[in-house]
Amino acid sequence: MKRFIKISKPSLVLLFVLAVWGCTDKLDEPELNNNFAGGTDFTDSSGMLLSAVGAYEAFYSRGWEQPLIISVRGDDVNSGGLGDQPEFTEMDKFNYSKDHWMVNSLWENIYADVISAHTAMEQIVRYQEFGSDEEIALGNQYIAEIQVLRGMMLFQISQVYGDVFIPESSDTELLLEVESLPTKAEVMQHVSDQMDLAIPLLPEMRPNERTDLKGGVTKYTALAIKALANQELENYQAVADATGEIIASGKFNLYPDFYELFKTPGKLSDESILDLQYSDFNQGEGDRFAHLYAPYGPLNWTPAVEGAASGWGFYEPSFKFIKFMLDRGETVRLETSVLFTDRGIAELQTDPAYSDLPSFMTNVTRDGDKINDFSRGYFSSGKHYLPSNQLIAGRTAYGSNKNYTLIRYAEILLMYAEALKQGASSSVMTADQAVNLVRERAGMPALSGVTLDQIVDEKFAELAMEWGKRYYDMLRLKRYDELSYDGRTFTEDKKYLPYPQPQIDQFPVLGN
Repeated sequence: MKRFIKISKPSLVLLFVLAVWGCTDKLDEPELNNNFAGGTDFTDSSGMLLSAVGAYEAFYSRGWEQPLIISVRGDDVNSGGLGDQPEFTEMDKFNYSKDHWMVNSLWENIYADVISAHTAMEQIVRYQEFGSDEEIALGNQYIAEIQVLRGMMLFQISQVYGDVFIPESSDTELLLEVESLPTKAEVMQHVSDQMDLAIPLLPEMRPNERTDLKGGVTKYTALAIKALANQELENYQAVADATGEIIASGKFNLYPDFYELFKTPGKLSDESILDLQYSDFNQGEGDRFAHLYAPYGPLNWTPAVEGAASGWGFYEPSFKFIKFMLDRGETVRLETSVLFTDRGIAELQTDPAYSDLPSFMTNVTRDGDKINDFSRGYFSSGKHYLPSNQLIAGRTAYGSNKNYTLIRYAEILLMYAEALKQGASSSVMTADQAVNLVRERAGMPALSGVTLDQIVDEKFAELAMEWGKRYYDMLRLKRYDELSYDGRTFTEDKKYLPYPQPQIDQFPVLGN
């Protein structure tokens, strides 16, 4: 048996620490990330695994600003005010600066990771030149996994910027020769086509069923990204087909406890389709692989576990979202999504319609963490909160050891239901059945004859504060009036962020 097959149930994040290749620092400039394989022994096929792990590491290593830029412009969330990133606050009000470092960081780092993905795929091809049939087949699977990660990154950057580059290799000099940018529609079609190529080569299982790379990409991850790309294209039959195949597999289930889904008990649950994985390796000190969750946390709290660090207060659920949830009679989804302060509760109660609030709306979470008043915001995001009593003893960083969910089964069900209401057909289940599965977990009554508007509202309730899903739904559905709230005015020309000035300087096509 080959050496790379002997690895028994490794964690991807553990491999990041063990693999020298996977632990290289992210490159500052995409054009620098060309052939770094000098001296590599391509006859040793175990290196294919390290190449794949390196691509995962690049994909998981998101700067703290990247998810915030992708997600802050929706009506579900506000940027924290009075912070040291005023241009980020202005972005939330649809006032953009192409000179803002965060705008450039998102572009630069995603493309660095896309180029890293190409480099990894090219390395695996070189290993395959010396491999057995078994090793070639495994290499093809790894390449397919990396194609899926690359596809998700291109999907997200196109959502944010619209027309963007589609790198086809690790040679970034080729991008200088591009005379016209691929349109957003062309990017989404490319992503969909890439998923079609990857699907036959990927394991037919849930990510948490994988024993070689726990939580890694599977066929269903690729199907989910194909559905997302086709949703942007408004090709709803393709959405129904892809999501219907995931549903029909019978492999996925909604995690029964919505509150714990976003915390330690929900890590790599049967609902997970694509997560950014992080770990403290069950130890209180030493190696860890982590995301910086502090921007989401309250600036001031009294944790149940003394010494647990607070956050920065950069990201808060909107009053509009909270009132929407109260009007629907939401309980567990509202409690899970929002960390309340006394100041925020008092501000809500100045509206006579919300003077009498349910008892779960308190500044003390069910885990005993007290969210104190702070100047930057009225609330904090509960979906990015890890209770201090779930921190591994010895760890104090806000959210340490918490995974970051990108795609989950609930979204698949709601995408499927919307596709049917947008004219697609499928016999897997009805739109009512799909929506009611999601509502049942939330303790909401079943609907009959569900409408498109009801599905859009269900997505708002279920997916708020998750990667801008609400914002991009409003763009796709052209419901721009929803984004004009609390003094903001949204117009269609504000859909995309501007290309960063440092990238325009490097690639003149961006300025055309």
